[in-house]
Amino acid sequence: MYKDKKFIAIIPARGGSKGIKNKNIVLLRGKPLIAYTIEAAKESRIFDEILVSTDSTEIARVATKYGANVPFMRPTELSTDSASSIDVIVHTLSYFIENGTNFDYFVLLQPTSPLRTSSDIINAAQLAFEKDANSVVSVCEMEHSPLWCNVLPLDLSLSNFLKKEWDKPRQELPTYYRINGAIYIAKVDYFLRTRDFYGEKSFAYIMPRERSVDIDELIDLKLAEVLLEGLYENKGDK
Repeated sequence: MYKDKKFIAIIPARGGSKGIKNKNIVLLRGKPLIAYTIEAAKESRIFDEILVSTDSTEIARVATKYGANVPFMRPTELSTDSASSIDVIVHTLSYFIENGTNFDYFVLLQPTSPLRTSSDIINAAQLAFEKDANSVVSVCEMEHSPLWCNVLPLDLSLSNFLKKEWDKPRQELPTYYRINGAIYIAKVDYFLRTRDFYGEKSFAYIMPRERSVDIDELIDLKLAEVLLEGLYENKGDK
């Protein structure tokens, strides 16, 4: 399936982070956070290139240690809080094109999704091929239905907080999904033309919630640690 197509994994990992200091290399069960994503990419065996885009020499050192390539340091203007992942992707792809290397697909793998597995990457790529998709984005079922949510007035009144038709047991509500941030796949030519993951022929790859933890705050890190402990115990690694 993959032999006649070239894949690049792009792992964005800037040095600045507010919720958790040095978040991308913070230790999770004794291993830098970014290592989980690099290892999953390597284990998938679908990539011709596994690249980390960073502005941090320390992150670059860790990424290289675990088997990723860091052929350039990310420019300052792409390392601010306002810089977008789209700009980072375009910058990375342009670097290779300018150096005579072209890829058919890229897969954006954020290091803040350490529970995403190599099988998830493979299955999402398989879906892209089956659907002849321009893009595939991972999602998971929402923890709580948005139909049970609303804004609150200043007096905290709950009058009309829920619409009557949605005041029912969870099992009777429609299932909602959210983007979980773990996997973004796109055809390179399509993305460079549109800069969009959600346009024509875009499809969802559904992941379970237990592999959809996105590390933003310390509570997320603690949850990932608990889930990983359970995973390793089930494998007999205690």
